Amino acid sequence: MQKLPVNAALVLIDVQQGFNDSSWGERNNPEAEANIARLLAAWRQTRRPVFHVHHVSQSPEGCFRPGTQGNLPKPEAEPMPGEPIYLKRVNSGFIGTRLEEDLRAAGIETLVIVGLTTNHCVSTTARMAGNLDFKTYVVSDATATFARRTLDGRLRPAQEVHDAALSDLHEEFATVVTTDAVLAAAVKTAA
Repeated sequence: MQKLPVNAALVLIDVQQGFNDSSWGERNNPEAEANIARLLAAWRQTRRPVFHVHHVSQSPEGCFRPGTQGNLPKPEAEPMPGEPIYLKRVNSGFIGTRLEEDLRAAGIETLVIVGLTTNHCVSTTARMAGNLDFKTYVVSDATATFARRTLDGRLRPAQEVHDAALSDLHEEFATVVTTDAVLAAAVKTAA
């Protein structure tokens, strides 16, 4: 991985407690939140920009309803004062928010995307970022997802769903990387 620009933005997608609900089923990558915390610490230490995107359920039964525990960020991704938070109601962090405008206004061209879930909001945001001509990285071990049924009813394991989503993104909309690779690239820039 090449060096990251000093203004490369870390974009955290839906790292919220609503994903702790057992109704989601089997999940892969239990280390995702720890890796997100490592990246977030490095971004804060090097004073790189951090952007939080949170989902807000419109349904009264949704796991991310305002005013509920599920709407709150996970402890590993608690925003600090001054870090912008964008509230979305759809899969993309760019739809119905000022995320693109704020990134452009700050002169940011490189995004490092982490969060939940790989095949939904992470993927949709990464696809749009690539189409909007941002240099986009998706961190494979700082994302996670859940098992999902195919159209014929077969339950696909979470890891299979995760791997398929990442392979669909790689070298088309984004470059898929690991936490260690991103941290090494961030250190190269700081040196």
